[in-house]
Amino acid sequence: MSLFTIADLHLSYTSNKPMDIFGPKWANHAERLRANWQAKVKPRDTVVIGGDVSWGMRIDDAKADLAFIESLNGKKIIVKGNHDFWWATMKKLYEFRDSLGAESIDFLFNNAYYAEGFIICGTRGWFPEDNYSPDDEKIVNREAERLRTSILKGLELKKEHPESELLVFLHYPPAYGGLQCRRICEVINEYGVKRVFYGHIHGAQKSLLVPQTAGANLYLTAGDWLDFDPAEIKPCRFITV
Repeated sequence: MSLFTIADLHLSYTSNKPMDIFGPKWANHAERLRANWQAKVKPRDTVVIGGDVSWGMRIDDAKADLAFIESLNGKKIIVKGNHDFWWATMKKLYEFRDSLGAESIDFLFNNAYYAEGFIICGTRGWFPEDNYSPDDEKIVNREAERLRTSILKGLELKKEHPESELLVFLHYPPAYGGLQCRRICEVINEYGVKRVFYGHIHGAQKSLLVPQTAGANLYLTAGDWLDFDPAEIKPCRFITV
């Protein structure tokens, strides 16, 4: 069994928001995603989806998009993205999931999972910046605490699986183009996280990608960056705390 990740699916089966207006990389992206996913991911594998799953504005608007995800191989763990306006409380999310019969879908929000030899932690995060507004400060502090809560849940799971690496999945990059989301990075560094996976950045300039920050290696997994081909996460030799 293997672990994969990809972010920014931007599905729009009910919202009529074609993504090919953003360039040829997005042409028929959902069909290409399905073909790549089904060729690579096996039914017993797990895929972490790093946010921006659906353009649906309300939870019912995301029904067809989540049904598409349910139809794909493997177990799926979804992180909230900045465009996931359909996201609701965990109670409502699971009620919605169950109403669809989408048994292969879970949500990463103030919790953690053990999957395929890894501990899965994460939150949406917030954009890197030097000078946040007071409103942004409230959001980034809340997201940092959500990440801390998730990691602490992950450390509880690690007691049962001591050889497992603790991974962090965010939607926003913790650092990009010389800027850093300091509060998020402080939490990453505090708990000795070694690998962080994120999305959000489209049409990324390679020169602006930050390969390492806060002691962790960073990996962009936005759908267009990966050419809509889920990336497999291989075990590392080191063990995190």
